Amino acid sequence: MGMEWFKPAIFFGSMAYAVMGVIVFWVCFIIIDKLSPHDLWGEIVEKRNMALAIVVAAMCLGIAQIIAAAVHG
Repeated sequence: MGMEWFKPAIFFGSMAYAVMGVIVFWVCFIIIDKLSPHDLWGEIVEKRNMALAIVVAAMCLGIAQIIAAAVHG
């Protein structure tokens, strides 16, 4: 494989796609949080709702997989 990945254009392009993916992920999470009937963060952190935490984690993994597939090509 060599050091092709360390070329500045490839490295910064990968970093740009990573930042773009994280931004899209957070926007999707905020939209889902606003659409849900309860305050997700308050339910998970303050009330320690483990079932909701698992559902939100599964949702996050799904969104992340969709974004990764879209960015990858």
